[in-house]
Amino acid sequence: MSMISTSLSGPKSATSYCAPEFSGLRRLCPNNNTNNSHSPSFLRFTSPRKPLRRVLAMAGTGQNGTKESITKLISDLNSAKMESDVDVVVAPPFIYIDQVKSSLTDRIEISAQNSWVSKGGAFTGEISVEQLKDIGCKWVILGHSERRHVIGEDNQFIGKKAGYALSQGVGVIACIGELLEEREAGKTFDVCYQQLKAYADAVPSWDNIVIAYEPVWAIGTGVVATPAQAQEVHVAVRDWLKNNVSAEVASKTRIIYGGSVNGGNCAELAKQKDIDGFLVGGASLKGPEFATIVNSVTSKKVAA
Repeated sequence: MSMISTSLSGPKSATSYCAPEFSGLRRLCPNNNTNNSHSPSFLRFTSPRKPLRRVLAMAGTGQNGTKESITKLISDLNSAKMESDVDVVVAPPFIYIDQVKSSLTDRIEISAQNSWVSKGGAFTGEISVEQLKDIGCKWVILGHSERRHVIGEDNQFIGKKAGYALSQGVGVIACIGELLEEREAGKTFDVCYQQLKAYADAVPSWDNIVIAYEPVWAIGTGVVATPAQAQEVHVAVRDWLKNNVSAEVASKTRIIYGGSVNGGNCAELAKQKDIDGFLVGGASLKGPEFATIVNSVTSKKVAA
């Protein structure tokens, strides 16, 4: 598999950057005039000169699991050997967070799968950031495809949720990604840029944000983006951050990939320069396989 360049030549915008063509997909060359300006669950990094992007391995289990199966998964994770220079986070269903927090090794941090847009109150069925902090969650996943395309949360609402979580000291796994029809229509970058802008307009800082690129057509389908397809979007996302936020934020922000990641494909994906880890779905339900994913790329060294 050939690798694409990790830098973009010429003007870097949705209207000027045209990604290489890949088999089975149309060119990702946006042809509209979207304004992209910003107006207001594995790697090892070493460098003697520059700050480093420490890699993140993230496990999101969705609505999967029972008390029994989660107990088994916790046991597997507690006994697994995981490299010390990889940040590992798990995101169990809400009702099992306390069970996981009380028995999982401190080596692994806990994330929630969603949170409310503001301070808790009379919002039946929602979970507040304050409640998540109270039970020990350090992260929350926001903007996942099901929240966007099934529940109906729009970009601005998700951005506000991210801003509030960060204001309360909870880190955000900020998901972005396109539908299959959007990719086939050549709108991948436009979609991702619009989602990024909504975050950028709402967050107080990028210090505690991890961006998760998850092409919706690859989530839970068994179809994974090729390493080059994933890399081209990660490069474009980092370039957007450079042009619309700052070069420092672009350099430091971790951008992880999600979408049918498993023990068999993670190593090739991880070789890409701008893939800083994984958001793992189904494969994270198998402790040994998740450990394989965590450890699969620890030999990679990339300076931010």
